[in-house]
Amino acid sequence: MKIKLQLSIEGDDGDIAINEDLLVIERDTLSLENLGMTLHEAQKILSSAQATMVRHQVEDYVEQHRICPHCHCVRQHKGQRQIIMRTLFGKLCLTSPRFYTCACQSSRQKSFSPLAQCLPERNSPELLYLETKWASLMSYGLSVDLLQEVLPIEVSQTTLKRHVRHLAQRCEDELGEETRALIEGTPMEREQLPYPDMPLTLGLDGGYVHARDGDNRKAGWFEIIVGKSLSQERPDKRFGFVNTYDQKRRRRIFETLKAQGFQMNQTITFLSDGGDTVRDLQFYISPNAEHLLDWFHITMRITVMRQIAKGLPSPLPSEISLDFDHEFERVKWFLWHGNTFKAQQSMKMLVMDLEMLHDLLKTSTVTKLLKAASEFEGYIYTNQSFIPNYGDRYHHGEVISTAFVESAVNQIISKRFVKKQQMRWTHEGAHLLLQIRIQVLNEDWRQSFSRWYPNMQSFDGGDHLAA
Repeated sequence: MKIKLQLSIEGDDGDIAINEDLLVIERDTLSLENLGMTLHEAQKILSSAQATMVRHQVEDYVEQHRICPHCHCVRQHKGQRQIIMRTLFGKLCLTSPRFYTCACQSSRQKSFSPLAQCLPERNSPELLYLETKWASLMSYGLSVDLLQEVLPIEVSQTTLKRHVRHLAQRCEDELGEETRALIEGTPMEREQLPYPDMPLTLGLDGGYVHARDGDNRKAGWFEIIVGKSLSQERPDKRFGFVNTYDQKRRRRIFETLKAQGFQMNQTITFLSDGGDTVRDLQFYISPNAEHLLDWFHITMRITVMRQIAKGLPSPLPSEISLDFDHEFERVKWFLWHGNTFKAQQSMKMLVMDLEMLHDLLKTSTVTKLLKAASEFEGYIYTNQSFIPNYGDRYHHGEVISTAFVESAVNQIISKRFVKKQQMRWTHEGAHLLLQIRIQVLNEDWRQSFSRWYPNMQSFDGGDHLAA
């Protein structure tokens, strides 16, 4: 059995302009292996169909510009050159003629190439979209393998990285200028705004990735800040940036909130781990913001200290009056109810007893516990204004922990930059790839392409991921 596939091109008048054979498929007896088309046959069909289609598109477009639209004279031909276009279904070599500018119109240019003006870029938007989307979800090597396995194209990791950097930088250039305060309008103007949506909750946390510094394999790590904004009425939004590289950190957070419909009279709750970096990012964004210390990080620190305390010798010297495990539990109870005064008093007593124990024993366990307790005492003192009554908030169904951000850290950073990835990153490379990955996860990447290329066909269903 032979199956002949043809391509018919119909003109504007309805007549068939051309019929061209694309591929002849031969099949013998039906079997599991030859049922339908193979991937290779499908690639050949797509590549041939596109080559024929593009050839007629180009010929028609060039013919339209051969005639001057003002005086209707035929423009003189100067020469031609070849334009290479990379598309989803193969590389195309297009003939681009050059015409002299018609004398009926004054122009600084003596000649022009209509095809080169129509196609200023040499990669189709659909190809760029797929390349960058897949590169944001898996390694560059796997992305290249997948593209070349499925589509009739050739692409290198170098080209893929260059496209990722270029488009991510395009997103960065669209981001507004960074300012210290992003609060807009006067109090009177904010009172006149429409009634806001439900309150927003935004959590901040960080993760670390391997750094790269030339051939230095001991360049260490650098931090990536990740955040997630929750809304009861709109989809969740994520954001992230390399802390030491990004110069528009506060603006990035503000634009994420605006994407969820945030307005200046809306209540917003910021949750963070109390570190200086993430704590300072929250300020001067909203006049109706409350800033809270994340309960998860408090309990995690207390749990670590209780685990260390289990390694203390038993019984303790008679000079030590406190039961450390019981005292840590009391501190946790005070903090749960927002009683920072009592919590600090208890921590001071604990540190004093640990200092006495250290003078008596001088073991590594005591030293480690003393250091952890001293740091925690300072941690509570520094963040005391951000510690609410967690119990009251919990019983009223309000968020008290950044646990929802922990999943975002894993999704944004770990799955692409850390887990099973031996690659080391420059600050710039990680930051730029991060911006595309976040847009893909937020299902905004297709929208960005539609904004840059208005004639790009929409894609039903959006960027649905199983990431």
